Amino acid sequence: MNERDGLQGLFLEDLEIGLTASYGKTVTETDIVMFAGITGDNNPVHLNEEFAKTTMFAGRIAHGMLSAGFISTVLGTRLPGPGTIYLSQNLQFKAPVRIGDTVTARVVVREIMPAKKRAILETNCYVGDLCVIAGESTVMVPSRA
Repeated sequence: MNERDGLQGLFLEDLEIGLTASYGKTVTETDIVMFAGITGDNNPVHLNEEFAKTTMFAGRIAHGMLSAGFISTVLGTRLPGPGTIYLSQNLQFKAPVRIGDTVTARVVVREIMPAKKRAILETNCYVGDLCVIAGESTVMVPSRA
């Protein structure tokens, strides 16, 4: 962080291919209930253990978008950080996340497009070594120019 008392993240000129940042959070019952309340996604696979036991997951799972939200945390607070504008996100949900799992969102700079002031980032989420979400985002990054 540099200018404006930590309110400015990295500038486009600070980015390098391979630069990485991450954020980890242990998913709790409260997280799932609050996410359901905020979004209105009350799918019983997330909220009802008896129902969830009858599904392919054999128990409750967290909302996929709850875990995907941790990617936004990295983009907006770490890499590139404050001032970044999210333009697009592709996601593939690879495995379920359960209450008590620690999800780590990992962002890696893959391409820098100086003329457009944009970057393409690999955006994956892991539980341990297991990739639970694979993705790619495009962001607009502030420039010093």
